Amino acid sequence: MTRTAPSGLRRLLTAALAVATAGVMLAPAATASRPPDPIELQILSVSDWHAQLDPISSGGQQVGGAAVLSTYFQQERAANPRTLTLTAGDAFGASPPLSAFFEEEPAVRAMNLMGFDADTLGNHNFDRGVDHLQRMVDLADFQYVSANLLNLDDNLQGVEDFTIFDLDGVKVAVIGITNPEAPTLVFPGSFGTIEVTDPVVAANKARAAAQRAGAKVFVAITHMGITGFDPATGDAFGPLVDFADSVGGYDLIVGDHTDFQYEGVHGRALVVENRSKGATYARTTLSVNPRSGRVASSSVEFVTPTVAGVTPDPAVVAMLDEYRAELGPIFNTKLGDSDRAIPRSDSCGRGDGRLCESLVGNVVTDALRARYGTDVAITNAGGLRANLTCPTTDNPADFCAPFTPPPYPITRGQVLSVLPFGNIAVTGTVTGAQLKQMLENGVSAMPGANGRFAQVSGLCFTYDVAAPAGSRVVGAVRQAADGSCTGAPMDLTAASTYSLAQNDFMASGGDGYPNLIGNFTSREILDQVLADHVTAAGVLTPRIQGRITCTSSGSAVCPTVVAP
Repeated sequence: MTRTAPSGLRRLLTAALAVATAGVMLAPAATASRPPDPIELQILSVSDWHAQLDPISSGGQQVGGAAVLSTYFQQERAANPRTLTLTAGDAFGASPPLSAFFEEEPAVRAMNLMGFDADTLGNHNFDRGVDHLQRMVDLADFQYVSANLLNLDDNLQGVEDFTIFDLDGVKVAVIGITNPEAPTLVFPGSFGTIEVTDPVVAANKARAAAQRAGAKVFVAITHMGITGFDPATGDAFGPLVDFADSVGGYDLIVGDHTDFQYEGVHGRALVVENRSKGATYARTTLSVNPRSGRVASSSVEFVTPTVAGVTPDPAVVAMLDEYRAELGPIFNTKLGDSDRAIPRSDSCGRGDGRLCESLVGNVVTDALRARYGTDVAITNAGGLRANLTCPTTDNPADFCAPFTPPPYPITRGQVLSVLPFGNIAVTGTVTGAQLKQMLENGVSAMPGANGRFAQVSGLCFTYDVAAPAGSRVVGAVRQAADGSCTGAPMDLTAASTYSLAQNDFMASGGDGYPNLIGNFTSREILDQVLADHVTAAGVLTPRIQGRITCTSSGSAVCPTVVAP
């Protein structure tokens, strides 16, 4: 006879069985909910490379160059295959002759061999206009991205707002941002009908779209950099910081454009920027939960890619040798000498010459004024891209023979390195008021370094860095015959006129200078003017002469002159 439990007991047994069964099922569920081990993603980045295909001298050693960087990158990828290699605009443009002479094709071919995955568009990518840029985009094996370009598809094909990479199951979005002022830094018309829009709005919109497409990790590559550090707090400032503080949901933001090394955390994003031209690259590590895609931690190490540390990539070496063989007979030609080194750096020690009077600025403007017999010559420091004299440390890859100074030789290749843009010299007449407007523009960004900083010949001027931008120039005098700043005062009003030489970029409104191109006459290629000046001089004897003097009536601090 089968006995059945009373109904109350049956309910109790049923409940007990349910609990026991649930307990058995809970064990594997608990195991499955344990967080997975994080994986490490690696992001390699360079900033403002400018087609620096050959090594440069930095800190007393040779560093960088495409073949050397390529080997470093290969070693990094071998150590961690979950790697992306990125840069953030101006990887070509304002380039040394080895790239510029061949319309930047060597730079993009080198980037292909170096294994870049994505790049964005900076102002110098547009130096030769959108048709040339399209050829570079077509040549690239990597993806160009920029999210803040209006009318993009009407002008360029193959450039996206963002691209997504799958790194071992983790989808990483790389979103590009072009610097908002880029159209003012190139010739009018170089952007076609493209308009640069607000970077923060565009970056947030692109991130949302990338998230809908499945991305879990978000990287911005921005052609914006820091412009300095607050002397009181040490905090960085500049467009990169402003951008990072305003966007949301990014894990890594890569900066560019201003030749600073920087790392900092803004919100949840790690923000990094390298020194320009491959002097350093950043190795960023993101520790990521592979299930959620959440970045648990991030860190960065800046690497100095010394030539002595590796064997240069033979594939890159062989590719560049083809171009080098064509240039050698032209660019190895010696034009003249200098009794001292003529660096790009200025008298305040700023490497790109954008804070104070520089020897190379003096020589270039003197060349313009001497050639055309004008009262004044002016050039923007951003147009001067290299040392004029050959380096004292021999580099077999450059266009200079070994030498022991003094004197310091100057070759055709060095001239083209200083002036790589193919600008035209122009001459015309300006009023004293227009001349003052130009000088005001030249110092308007001070104390921040900016490419618009004016290098001059024929005059010496004083400005007050604490005064409002546009009202800083205190006065100017003519240079005396010996070059000293002891000439007569200049009338910076509409009542006077002066003959002036400058480059056509500035005359067309570039770098914020007044657009006076309709009143100017085109002359010769600017680099030829400089080459002829060097040849005619035989031996240059440039000196810092006090052509630009900073004063301060307030808390703003003038840059300190460190070099005579």
